[in-house]
Amino acid sequence: MSGKSAIEWTEATWNPTTGCDRISAGCDNCYALTLSKRLKAMGVAKYETDGDPRTSGPGFGVAVHPEALSTPYAWRRPRLVFVNSMSDLFHARVPTAFIRDVFDVMRETPQHTYQILTKRSRRLTRTSPHLDWPPNVWMGVSVESADHYDRVRDLATVPAAVRFLSCEPLLGPLPGLPLVGIDWVIAGGESGPNARHADPEWIRDLRDHCVESRTPFFFKQWGGIRAKSGRPGA
Repeated sequence: MSGKSAIEWTEATWNPTTGCDRISAGCDNCYALTLSKRLKAMGVAKYETDGDPRTSGPGFGVAVHPEALSTPYAWRRPRLVFVNSMSDLFHARVPTAFIRDVFDVMRETPQHTYQILTKRSRRLTRTSPHLDWPPNVWMGVSVESADHYDRVRDLATVPAAVRFLSCEPLLGPLPGLPLVGIDWVIAGGESGPNARHADPEWIRDLRDHCVESRTPFFFKQWGGIRAKSGRPGA
């Protein structure tokens, strides 16, 4: 998948890899897993593989797509690009050599700005020294609850030009969220028919914490079946 995106904090998506599996509670209602099933039913080749039976939870098979590496070169207008909306670039089954290939593409297309998001921050820190980080790459981690502050601390060690947090779906309060070295925070509730409730106080407290630390804050949505940014459950 590539081209325009409906995600509020980006403009386009680019998926040189597809597939993932559950790593924490934030994955339980994974939109990518649901969408991949629909795309598989439509006969989209990228999504014809099944989940790996060796994984501990639901998922869809991780695959790399070398043919997709050429896509950003064809975009004439500069874009804000979410890398791997349908996967995790730092999944254990994505070879380091392929991650380097993705970084090569990003470096060679400086007209675009790339946003990478991972839940696998330990793989990120192990791989980071072997990557050449261009200034047009933003790196982020998902932090759905206070159980995952270790991801923030790992991210802070990475030499990305911009480091950001995606606190979505927000599943609990984030008291004392470490923001040293963090440039941007995204927050939001969960969308879809099985959406878990996001307490407005969690979001307000996070917003206030960002204001106090002078960290830019972006509120994406309250969540619910028809997720909008207007009111809880909208």
